[in-house]
Amino acid sequence: MKVAIFGATSAIAQATARNFAAEGAELALVARDGDRMATVKADLEVRGARRVETFPADLADVEGHERLVAEVWHRMDGLDAVLVAYGTLGDQKASEASAALARSEFNTNALSPISLLTILANLFETRRSGCIAVIASVAGDRGRKTNYVYGSAKAALIAFTSGLRARMAAHNVSVVTVKPGFVDTPMTANVKKGPLFASAETVGKRIYVAMLKGEGVVYVPWFWGPIMGLIHLVPERLFKRLPI
Repeated sequence: MKVAIFGATSAIAQATARNFAAEGAELALVARDGDRMATVKADLEVRGARRVETFPADLADVEGHERLVAEVWHRMDGLDAVLVAYGTLGDQKASEASAALARSEFNTNALSPISLLTILANLFETRRSGCIAVIASVAGDRGRKTNYVYGSAKAALIAFTSGLRARMAAHNVSVVTVKPGFVDTPMTANVKKGPLFASAETVGKRIYVAMLKGEGVVYVPWFWGPIMGLIHLVPERLFKRLPI
C-alpha cells in the first residue's frame, strides 16, 4: 500500500504512519522540517515500512501545491491513500487583535488543506479507487468564543470534505473526515490536561482503521460524537453565555 502523509512530523501523523509501517506500507512523508522528517523516516523503516520517501515543503505555500503533489505522485508511482494531517492551534486572543494573524491561521487550517485536497481528489478521481483522509476537529462543529478562529477554519474544512465525500463516492474513493477532541500532543502542551484527553497513539490507530475501512466522519475518541451532539442542542441565547 502506498500512503502519502502531508504534515508527517505531527504527533498524530507519526502515530498513524507507524500503523501503516507495521503492515509494510510504502510511505511518502511531506513536512517543512527536513531534519525531523529524517528522524521520522528512520523510525518508520525500523518499524517495517517497505519504503519511505521524504519531501520537504512549506504546506502554507499554496502556489507550490500543484508541483509538490505531482512530484509525490510521480516518485511514488501513484498512491493508494493520503492523509492531510497538519494545522496550528493558534492564540485566539492574538487572532482577535490581528486580522493578518486571523487570516494566517485560516490559511493554515482551511485554505491550504482545501487546496491540497482539490488537487489530490482530481488524481484519485482518475484512479477510481483509494482513500483521502483529513484531520479536522470537534472545534469545527460549533463556534466557541475561546477558539472560534481555529474552529471556523475547521468548520470550513468539514463542510468541504462533506461535499467532496459525496462527489468522490461515485468514483470509488472514500473521504474520511477525522474529528479529534483533546489530544495530548506538543500542540496542546500549554493546555491543562483532563480525563477527556486521548493519546496520539490512540488517535493514530483509529485513523489507520478508518482509512482502511473507508469510513466517513470519525470522532476520536468515539464519545466526542454524543458530546458535540449535546452541544449542538444548546440554544444560542444560552450558548453565548457559556465560558467555553
